[in-house]
Amino acid sequence: MPVAEGAPLRFPWPRNLPLTAVFAAQGVMAGRGISTGIPASGIPVSGRRGGEARSIGSGGKGAEGLADSLRNTLDRVRGFLTWLPAEVFAALLLLLAAGLALALTRFCLRLLYRLAGRYGQSFLQVLVTRSQGPLCTFLVIMAVGTVLPAAPFPYATTLTLAQVLLCAFILALGWMLVTALNLGAEVYLRRFRLDVEDNLLARKHVTQVRILLRTGQTLLVIVTVAAALTSIPAVRQYGVSLFASAGAAGLVLGLAARPLLSNMLAGIQIAMTQPIRVEDAVVLEGEWGWIENITSTYVVVRLWDLRRLIVPLSYFIEKPFQNWTHESSDLIGSVFLRVDYTVPLDRMREKLKEIASASRFWDRKTCVLQVTDTPGNMVEVRILVSARGGGNTFDLRCEVREKMIAFLQAEYPEALPRQRTEITGNSLDGLLEQRRGTEEKVRRAA
Repeated sequence: MPVAEGAPLRFPWPRNLPLTAVFAAQGVMAGRGISTGIPASGIPVSGRRGGEARSIGSGGKGAEGLADSLRNTLDRVRGFLTWLPAEVFAALLLLLAAGLALALTRFCLRLLYRLAGRYGQSFLQVLVTRSQGPLCTFLVIMAVGTVLPAAPFPYATTLTLAQVLLCAFILALGWMLVTALNLGAEVYLRRFRLDVEDNLLARKHVTQVRILLRTGQTLLVIVTVAAALTSIPAVRQYGVSLFASAGAAGLVLGLAARPLLSNMLAGIQIAMTQPIRVEDAVVLEGEWGWIENITSTYVVVRLWDLRRLIVPLSYFIEKPFQNWTHESSDLIGSVFLRVDYTVPLDRMREKLKEIASASRFWDRKTCVLQVTDTPGNMVEVRILVSARGGGNTFDLRCEVREKMIAFLQAEYPEALPRQRTEITGNSLDGLLEQRRGTEEKVRRAA
């Protein structure tokens, strides 16, 4: 039923969600089949002039009583401020509602934070800290949406503010969902530790959660922004007309977004199949390092010299690479030494066992010395030792190499690589004659 001419504007008020007045202002009053009968000049706020005002829709009695009480209170306050323009009074009313909601929310959250600290609830403190921003924003929007129907704004201004509030409400809701997603992932990952030696299961779960978390964040942001934009009729119509009439533009946009989409799909595939995990030791592009971080589009590899190699996620799906810790962190390192034929191999094996047993990097599994080649006048000896993790394996290789060289220098210097030259009798006579000629030239020059 239309509202009487000159009567104050009332929104349809459901029982539990006052902010749905914003939806009513945008949808019902924008012309979706329900007439309001409101004059275009503005919205009078001077009480119930012109008879009993009627509500659009069928809100509950509790909501109607709240709206009537709020409107009557504002009428009495407005009677003391007749000198103040209606628009200024309405703006101050919205600012007051936002300020009160913000102050009350911050006070309650600070009180809850202190109580959680007093009783040792560290997680509750983190929850309060993380949710403070989105919760304050959400409640401020709710407070402004509650007061907006009673604010003496013109009809066009009320519609504009209602659309802005609806857009802000959707954005705040998306912010809260992203915060809840982050908190859920953080709580889940607290059960796993990466600083222990046997962390294969922990790395598996951390990798899955991080990739899926970033993918979920991206999807939530896209859906939230899209929902917020489509809540504005002008933007929604522009977007529909743009994509309906510009097929070439859509094709160009799809081609431009192909790298981003391929990396996002590769991230989901990596989360499921897990060719790499956080803290895996990998070799790619001729560089050796550890997987430090996996985002939704790229991977950060921490190299052995602390450089960072940034690699797109699709690289690990499309190209081969080495993963030294895919199934376990056990690795075998090799050390090559070139020595003389006279080297005592048994003594070298005994010394190798002694060096490995005294090393804190050896895992007590593999310790082998073998002759693998005889290049020229030397013997090539290969030493195999095992350790847990790429870093320990590299340190063990360096330690074994240094101590084996020191052992040969101290006890078997003749076993170090050397060049052998055989001098026959004629060659010796020629060398002696050459030496005499050189000495004679030196004497003449002196």
